[in-house]
Amino acid sequence: MESFTGFLNLLDGLLGSAQYFPFVLLGTGLFLTVYLKFPQIRFFNHAWRIVRGKYDKPDAQGDATHFQALSTAISGTVGTGNIGGVALAIYLGGPAALFWMWMTAFLGMTSKFVEVSLSHKYRQVDEEGHIVGGPMYVMERRLNMKWLAVFFAVATVVSSFGTGSLPQSNNIANGVEASFGIPLWITGLVLSIILACVILGGIDRIIKVAEKIVPAMAVIYLIGAFAVIIPNAAEIGPAFMSVFSDSFTGSAATGGFLGASFAYAFNRGVNRGLFSNEAGQGSAPIAHAAAKADEPISEGMVSILEPFIDTIIICTITGLVILSSGAWHKKVDNEFQDFDTEIILGEYSEENLEQREALFEHLNFGSSNDTIKAYNGSILVVAGVAVSDGFTIIHNRSIAEDVRYLDDESLFNGELEVVDGEIQSDIDLTGKSLIHSVDLTMEAFSKGLFGDYGRHIVSLGLVLFAFSTAVAWSYYGDRAMTYLFGVRSVLPYRLCYVVGFFLAAIVDTSLIWLISAIAIAFMTLPNLFSMLYLHREMKDEIGKYWDKFHKENPDSKYGAKY
Repeated sequence: MESFTGFLNLLDGLLGSAQYFPFVLLGTGLFLTVYLKFPQIRFFNHAWRIVRGKYDKPDAQGDATHFQALSTAISGTVGTGNIGGVALAIYLGGPAALFWMWMTAFLGMTSKFVEVSLSHKYRQVDEEGHIVGGPMYVMERRLNMKWLAVFFAVATVVSSFGTGSLPQSNNIANGVEASFGIPLWITGLVLSIILACVILGGIDRIIKVAEKIVPAMAVIYLIGAFAVIIPNAAEIGPAFMSVFSDSFTGSAATGGFLGASFAYAFNRGVNRGLFSNEAGQGSAPIAHAAAKADEPISEGMVSILEPFIDTIIICTITGLVILSSGAWHKKVDNEFQDFDTEIILGEYSEENLEQREALFEHLNFGSSNDTIKAYNGSILVVAGVAVSDGFTIIHNRSIAEDVRYLDDESLFNGELEVVDGEIQSDIDLTGKSLIHSVDLTMEAFSKGLFGDYGRHIVSLGLVLFAFSTAVAWSYYGDRAMTYLFGVRSVLPYRLCYVVGFFLAAIVDTSLIWLISAIAIAFMTLPNLFSMLYLHREMKDEIGKYWDKFHKENPDSKYGAKY
């Protein structure tokens, strides 16, 4: 198993976590944005008109309205990435990471426009009369690459578990337990039953649930967010300044935050941006393919709104809550996780500029100037406190303070052996350090008008966001299964999906998440290739759309021929 995990880490390092991946993703979006003359700006208002039903045709083929398709796609993207993902990006890259999330979203608006338009154009009807579509149909019907289509569909099925089912369930269960003390298995069981009732009801029920849950969860979350932003309004200006001023230089050190290089902030911001809005990944086109529309370009325009709503609005609000509250650079009491803990040789202080710079080089992986070495030796502990010196504990990329050593929740007494920066005994550590992901967002939401009750808003938002993501990704998965094995494969898939959702609430799913990260790259890279290959066709389709639009609306002064 260790060898297998090592192989998966190597593969992930060559794909989604590789340094080239953000450049490929942004480069594709940038090329298409320039080539198509900034459609995310020019067609933005028109997209809202389409969503409102201004140009609807009752006899158009499809299973969902424009709004329902948009809601389904947004329910798949608005998830834990908007709550924990933004916090993780800021924790890793500082305020600058938020800027690169914006850039990913802005260019991603064009990527969504292209991938959705193409998928809508090459959609089909399945054996039950439902519309099916997605990049796999583009790859098979237009590119004549059946093998690539199958590859993409398999990756979509794997990602549906690794993105939609398992991590969402795990995050919900842990968040609810932390806030309300409800055991993991109870949360998993209740939500699994609800999930089964939704997805086993078929496509129509999935679409209707998404249509209702998306507006509700957005309102609840925004109320909690502005309850923090309003009392911290004086910090909004400095927060925006730090985002822009650090975007090309990296984020400077402040408080317990030891700084992040430009490369680190860029990489983390782009990666979290993709995780948040999924632009270019090829998932949203599967939902939009079901929309009632005769013109593929009109549905593509609707999808422009997704990254805007998901990342530029919701993620920005989360980011402002975290930055304006100051929670991102303040240390708080928490339990140390082994994965985020390192013991280094020497005694370091944030007040020492030279030592702070050394830690900066160490924490920004890949630096050739890293002089810090792992600690090897022993630590003498009396009543839970280390009485020996010569080492520093780093937890969550910050210098840990007030560290306590516990043995089964009792204060530890004795000597601990440390090898390559890791304690060799089964001892728990607690103390003050930075926090990240959902914990950081919860801490930030507690700094507002609702006080500690703000944490419950995050918990409720987490449940709604994550559950809606699970529902949407079940739809993506069963459309991929329909492509691979036909309609009869959908019910077994949905049953496995529900069972996986329950199990993920009570077991460690780290390996599945790693497999999913690889599968997401396997979805994204072929989809980006397809989009680039068909860029001229996209331009022709836009021209045809506007020609037809002006013929049908001769008195309309909106828009112009392409």
